[in-house]
Amino acid sequence: TDLTAMMAAQGRAAALEQYRRRAPVYDLELALFEPVRRHAIERLALRRGQTVLDVGCGTGLSLPLLRRLVGTSGRVVGIEQSPDMIEHAHERVAQNKWKNVTLTCSPVETAVIDVTADAALFHFTHDILRRADAVSNVLRHLAPGARVVASGLKWAPRWAWPVNLLVWPAALHSVTSLEGLHEPWSGLARLTGTLEVETMLLGAVYVAQGRLAP
Repeated sequence: TDLTAMMAAQGRAAALEQYRRRAPVYDLELALFEPVRRHAIERLALRRGQTVLDVGCGTGLSLPLLRRLVGTSGRVVGIEQSPDMIEHAHERVAQNKWKNVTLTCSPVETAVIDVTADAALFHFTHDILRRADAVSNVLRHLAPGARVVASGLKWAPRWAWPVNLLVWPAALHSVTSLEGLHEPWSGLARLTGTLEVETMLLGAVYVAQGRLAP
């Protein structure tokens, strides 16, 4: 509908502005969560020669780890809608002379994906995970049995309210809507089936993993 399209456009504009401001310091902001990134990428169980999608790749912080796992015979495809963020990712690729890393600057829901991938990573991409059209576009380009891993912030249990006092400002700083923060992976689970969900940092962070039906 026109209202849905208008809300989507407003959300995208808000996200672009948010990440324009964050781009220069984004790597520092996420330094605390590097163990989460590494754990999420481990759950992809990537092998040499495989192709992986880095959905919402930001400044490309996950690219070195992903590329190391798939090797020079594999391929990494990063998708990011923020020109300010992906500029840093392009610099990272150029500095390392990676020939098998491709970057696409586009909203995920309309991104042209020219591969059939073996795995997809959604790392700290709450807004993307809450968009069924974005998630569907990614899943359409995954091979049967492909691994999917999502990670990010979530509300901790109610009894851990001091933790949520930290989650709240962090989420406001990094997402355009707090909708679905109790189970950010729920939309992905509806499309892929049951996900195995782990929590970290006293319940403030999750890592959800699953596989597409063969």
